[in-house]
Amino acid sequence: MDTSIFGIQSTTLAVTAALTAVVLVVGALVIAWLVGPRGYTKKKGEPYECGIPTRGDSMAQFHVGYYLFAILFLMFDVETVFLFPWATICRTLGNQALLAVGTFLVILVLGLAYAWKKGALRWK
Repeated sequence: MDTSIFGIQSTTLAVTAALTAVVLVVGALVIAWLVGPRGYTKKKGEPYECGIPTRGDSMAQFHVGYYLFAILFLMFDVETVFLFPWATICRTLGNQALLAVGTFLVILVLGLAYAWKKGALRWK
């Protein structure tokens, strides 16, 4: 089996890619360190929130339901995004792929029904 691409071994390509990545990352960090500002002032230590100065304690507790709602939204949003690549090639994949994505959608709907039943989607 020929493992060469354009006459170059794939191991050589992998090592070259890894070394290039390391050099670029280290180079970017060195340039940022050389060019970046070094002074620290009290103004720089303040939190920046939309241009409005903070008043009082910046640590405020939120109800856990907000986080649960956000996590559920992200979970279903990301899972739905996985359907777009599948939809572009669904005719070429055949019935087995249709069964697989059907199973995926059933699990997705069951998860949504479970969250709905538990009251996670109620905004309190």
